[in-house]
Amino acid sequence: MTDEKIIIGEATNFPLNGRLTLPKRMDGLVPAVVLVHGSGPTNMDEQIGNIAPFKDLAEGLSQKGIAVLRYDKRTFVYGKEMRNDRSLSVKEETIEDAILAANFLRNDSRIDSNKLFIIGHSLGGMLAPRIDAEGGHFTGIIIMAGSPRKFEEIIMDQNEAVLKSLNTFLKWIGRKQVAALSSKLANIYQLSNEEAKSTRVLGKYVKAFYLKEMGEHPSTDYLEVLTKPLLILQGEKDFQVSVEKDFNGYRKLLEDKSNVTFKLYPNLNHAFMPSVYGEVRKAKKEYKVAQHMDHQVIADIANWIFSV
Repeated sequence: MTDEKIIIGEATNFPLNGRLTLPKRMDGLVPAVVLVHGSGPTNMDEQIGNIAPFKDLAEGLSQKGIAVLRYDKRTFVYGKEMRNDRSLSVKEETIEDAILAANFLRNDSRIDSNKLFIIGHSLGGMLAPRIDAEGGHFTGIIIMAGSPRKFEEIIMDQNEAVLKSLNTFLKWIGRKQVAALSSKLANIYQLSNEEAKSTRVLGKYVKAFYLKEMGEHPSTDYLEVLTKPLLILQGEKDFQVSVEKDFNGYRKLLEDKSNVTFKLYPNLNHAFMPSVYGEVRKAKKEYKVAQHMDHQVIADIANWIFSV
């Protein structure tokens, strides 16, 4: 493979460093994918602790004949400037740059523009159908560890899982905190946009508007009308999204559609690597263990792309 340094959004106010990883041998045009990050400010490798899932994907897929474009997330590079933006939504944080990345690939004469795919991981997977509809115009969509539910529902589930793992005293304190968060999140759709922009819901900077805007564009709306090829993947030991509520939620929503392929992997976590601790409260420790994405996952993605 070869690795080229590129810039996404060079003419915008938020240029981002990226890499285009290409197969070493290219006999004609090659298919390509855009990688879209999960939640939080992460670099182009989607590095968390000592793992780098997007680097693994880029190298693994390019070795199988597929070009891969990855780039630093806008909040990773411009977080200080963006955290006081009361109007921040996933559109500015994620969607705009993913569409710019798709257009970048379309303008590369080595890429087959009729074989252009999006791989969204976690929150990126939840947003992938919307990115496609709002200008990505991909050939097919790959959702890794995503969810058809609203983001605030997943946040509450994660908090409840942590709560259950605490001792009696900490559980008493935690229950009050979780109840307060639940009350805040339950109210976001009753707020006007202006009220939502001035209401903090998570930490110092996440405003209710961020969740409200996303929740008013649910992925289910896009998925229900989607006819293009769709691949949905999840690890059985994923503790950040649920097999029952999320993977099976996709199955239930899309059970009558012939354009969807589902893959569930035993003993793999949210990053599609072998499960270590298997608990959400030990996520930091889990991702400190240096590992690589399971080879079968990469092979399945490549085979699916070539089958479309």
